[in-house]
Amino acid sequence: MDSGTQPRIVVGVDGSASSIEALRQAQRIARGLGARIEATACWEAPRMSDQYELMGIGDFEKRARQILVEALTAAYGPDRPSNVSAHLRQGNPRPQLIEASKDADILVLGRRGHGGFPGLLLGSVSSACIARAHCPVLVVHAPPGTPQHQAPAAPVALPED
Repeated sequence: MDSGTQPRIVVGVDGSASSIEALRQAQRIARGLGARIEATACWEAPRMSDQYELMGIGDFEKRARQILVEALTAAYGPDRPSNVSAHLRQGNPRPQLIEASKDADILVLGRRGHGGFPGLLLGSVSSACIARAHCPVLVVHAPPGTPQHQAPAAPVALPED
């Protein structure tokens, strides 16, 4: 950490229970460091996005914004802490979060891995970030007994960041 600047924690948010827990754990770390948190959701339109729009499932940026708002509300309630800001990044989460890690002091992610040995495997985004991030990476599990996809909370409006 640079002694002249406020520490920065980047949290990858995808709306899963583990990413909501990552937001909570990032806040616990931030309190001790006096750090700011950048809650970051990534979105990418598929190659044939015009076909998706015809099916009524377009506007991927709007959906990512909604997921980010719901995750922040689930993690912190209606009053988001003042050290937390929300950011949307267009593109695949792997390279976007790795890029965001360049100036971060820590990258916090939820574990989403699935496979033959539940609980042992990491998701592809977590694995890529662990291998290539420019800062330490913390991978957080959802609390035991929590469904992987959190039920949406009543969202609080997300200001344009």
